[in-house]
Amino acid sequence: MAEKNRNRCGYCAIVGRPNVGKSTLLNRLIGQKLAITSRKPQTTRHSILGVKTTEQGQVIYVDTPGIHQRGDQAMNKYLNRTAKTALADVDLLVFVVEANRWTDEDAAVLQTIKNIGTPTILVVNKVDTVKEKQSLLPFLSEIAAKHPFEEVIPLSTMSGDNADMLGKQVLARLPESENFFPEDQLTDRPERFFAAELIREQLTRRYAKEIPYALTVEIEKFEQEGNLYRINALVWVERPGQKNIIIGSKGAALKEVAKQARLEMEKFFGTKVFLTIWVKVKKSWSSDESALIRLGYGD
Repeated sequence: MAEKNRNRCGYCAIVGRPNVGKSTLLNRLIGQKLAITSRKPQTTRHSILGVKTTEQGQVIYVDTPGIHQRGDQAMNKYLNRTAKTALADVDLLVFVVEANRWTDEDAAVLQTIKNIGTPTILVVNKVDTVKEKQSLLPFLSEIAAKHPFEEVIPLSTMSGDNADMLGKQVLARLPESENFFPEDQLTDRPERFFAAELIREQLTRRYAKEIPYALTVEIEKFEQEGNLYRINALVWVERPGQKNIIIGSKGAALKEVAKQARLEMEKFFGTKVFLTIWVKVKKSWSSDESALIRLGYGD
């Protein structure tokens, strides 16, 4: 463990295939919601820094999009590129897999880890969902044999079991250093970024089957007036039919999304929010490199 008189600080990237619980793990480790979550794979589209400061030091966690082999569109390429770029200059990796499930995508992530050579802790998530607990030990042994991991930690991001242990193991393996960020700073992302993400979270959860990958959110206006934030947002989709789904009959569906997003923003920002959302169509934006860059998906 880190000695009290020796401060440790460094970067730790959380990696894995889509939908294994990376963003939920980040939120659990930080102790606050930073990354949006849903049951839909590839909800995370950006690398997000989450800063955890303790008396022993500071861990800068990097949440990454899921490394995947699903599709060859510009968005898919961007997600994989973003995730792999985030691994290049960190001190430690946390590789997240799902209990009793090993896929070709997991194997591809592990190969990327092997190629980089960065020390890695293996986290086996969702152990709370395993009904036959005796089946977990053989799985842990099998996965542990695939690579010389620093540690193998069974964990549940939903209940928080073993999350504190993981945080201590991560900090203990970081270099001795002064803290990089002020102790009250949680992330490097601006507030307007989180405003867009919180809207996209509500849309992704609500339309998980219909249009999760064909929508994105752009913040047109973000202004502070005393204790009030005025936020104007644009939701971009790829087809008129998708626009109709999001708006709903007489705008009811969009009003509900805006309401829930506003409540999440007020909780996140700690202030009142006046939110206005419009929906527009931009054909095949997720397949267009220039459109991706304009909408905030640049490297």
